[in-house]
Amino acid sequence: MPRFTVHIRDEWLAVPCRDTTNSIRWLGQEALKRYIKNKPDNGGIADVKDTRFLVRRCQGLGLLDTDDTIDDVLEDNDFVELAIEGDTMSPDFIPCQPGVSHLTAAYREPGEFIALDGNSLTSTDLVNLGRGLYKIKLTAGAEMKVVQSRELLDTIVKENKVVYGITTGFGKFARTVIPVSKLKELQENLVRSHSAGVGNPLSPERTRMLLALRINVLAKGHSGISLETLLAMIQAFNASCLSFVPEKGTVGASGDLAPLSHLALGLMGEGKMWSPKSGWADAKYVLEAHGLKPITLRPKEGLALINGTQMITSLGAEAVERAQAIARQADIVAALTLEVLKGTTKAFDSDIHTLRPHPGQVEVAQRFRSLLDSDHHSSQIAESHRFCDRVQDAYTMRCCPQVHGIANDTIKFVQNIINTEINSATDNPMVFAERGETISGGNFHGEYPAKALDFLAIAVHELASISERRIERLCNPSLSELPAFLVNEGGLNSGFMIAHCTAAALVSENKVLCHPSSVDSLSTSAATEDHVSMGGWAARKALRVVEHVEQVLAIELLAACQGIEFLRPLRTTTPLEKVYDLVRSVVKPWIKDRFMSPDIEAVHRLILDQKVWNVAKPYIDKYQSEYIPESRPISPTAFSLDPPASPRKRIRHE
Repeated sequence: MPRFTVHIRDEWLAVPCRDTTNSIRWLGQEALKRYIKNKPDNGGIADVKDTRFLVRRCQGLGLLDTDDTIDDVLEDNDFVELAIEGDTMSPDFIPCQPGVSHLTAAYREPGEFIALDGNSLTSTDLVNLGRGLYKIKLTAGAEMKVVQSRELLDTIVKENKVVYGITTGFGKFARTVIPVSKLKELQENLVRSHSAGVGNPLSPERTRMLLALRINVLAKGHSGISLETLLAMIQAFNASCLSFVPEKGTVGASGDLAPLSHLALGLMGEGKMWSPKSGWADAKYVLEAHGLKPITLRPKEGLALINGTQMITSLGAEAVERAQAIARQADIVAALTLEVLKGTTKAFDSDIHTLRPHPGQVEVAQRFRSLLDSDHHSSQIAESHRFCDRVQDAYTMRCCPQVHGIANDTIKFVQNIINTEINSATDNPMVFAERGETISGGNFHGEYPAKALDFLAIAVHELASISERRIERLCNPSLSELPAFLVNEGGLNSGFMIAHCTAAALVSENKVLCHPSSVDSLSTSAATEDHVSMGGWAARKALRVVEHVEQVLAIELLAACQGIEFLRPLRTTTPLEKVYDLVRSVVKPWIKDRFMSPDIEAVHRLILDQKVWNVAKPYIDKYQSEYIPESRPISPTAFSLDPPASPRKRIRHE
């Protein structure tokens, strides 16, 4: 029989429905009958039939017409909220930030799996798990290790041994021995008391990442989790039953205690949970709607669920993946700007960069050559100023390999640390089944990812800093051959004037966000945890810095494409024309002033989806896979006794 879960004021009520051709009004009245049944004063409701109310689905928060039939607007086991006229809508429902979550009504349960063993997950895998592209399963080897680890813990409890976190209290209470009869209560109390975070909840994608990463760490078999509990976590992940996890409250040692406690609390059937099916609701009802049961904690399992660096690391994985994507696309955007500003490619000569062979610098210079090489891709714009009297370009164009290069090298450094952390056991105490012992250590300390993510923010910020200066050059007629603010009839139209201000504001905000959080430490837990990493803030602000960089580069890309309009009918190189066409597929040229914010958002989406990179990548790959002698055309920026003829023949690598 179909059944619906209805929230009225502070109560959840299960309402069976034999006939789904009944109306939403009927469902609301049936729920009200159940609500007033156990109220001495009928809950202040004189007559159910005369009570006026609104009904909305918890998923998507859409209001329902009371005259619609249940069959038309609801599905079996749906969650709805009923608000009685005069009441306010419940604050218990927390809408996701607009535009953030893809796990909405359009969500389709994935059919593919990623097998976790605790050793081979990557930051790319983790981000894809967050996006809902895969389900999770354990490898046979991981299951065996988990079982062996749990058997050792069960032996410790059976023999009444005193071991931290298993038969004792925590932190300052580490010397307090707990009776065996209260070990379950000990673990539950740990999770409840440590669920003390504040702030907005993590988005569903980020909560999926957090849960997936915790599962991966437990799969290593050094935490003492039982296989039953771990499989229950996997079932919750595969159903996208996601706990309410506030983003603030971790100091990054002893791990991310508050966020991971909130994650565990929902799995216990307490607090709030979200799923594509239910929206936000009480955790026990969300689990029940998906045919799942709350987990029951055994000795040490509460500690195993909450001790580790998984929030820092999961947010860090998203930050480093997005940073890598924007760094690659920054080269393409800058190359287009260089063309519009009629810069020279001489500064990207491979011989220059061979003399300072930092990998990132060499790579960026090669990308510029692959996009701008005049023999490989003819450019009418480049030919139009080949014999101009300009001696050299500004640093914002000439020094892109040096500035963008260190950002690329730092991103790779950080990615290596994040990938190591993703597959690290960060619990305490660690369980060594093969040695038959548990050992207290400090793997939960978040200094590694905290420091790395502070580095990441500083490095990737520079891509926006130099981009904002290029936007200034595009908009300033004294620095370019373009109209002021890239618009005709200046004065009547303001063009890109305030778009540049937005870029400047974002860069300035990033300067503050780039102050490293990991240089701070405050002693906590009665001086037991007397040095902490502050890695949670390092991760959150790194993500914000990356987002700002994406937005600044979106503005530069818009401005560069607008600049091309004033150089027509001249054309740039083939790959950069493809980038121009991509932008024009979502944003039309700026003829006169219009609402600009949607244009910036549209191009930001192209960058987020890596479409700018995907358009240019085939040309970059082809250039790099072939040996193509560099075109070194005669130019006032270089002196040569015998200018060599520009070779045009392509010779493939043998």
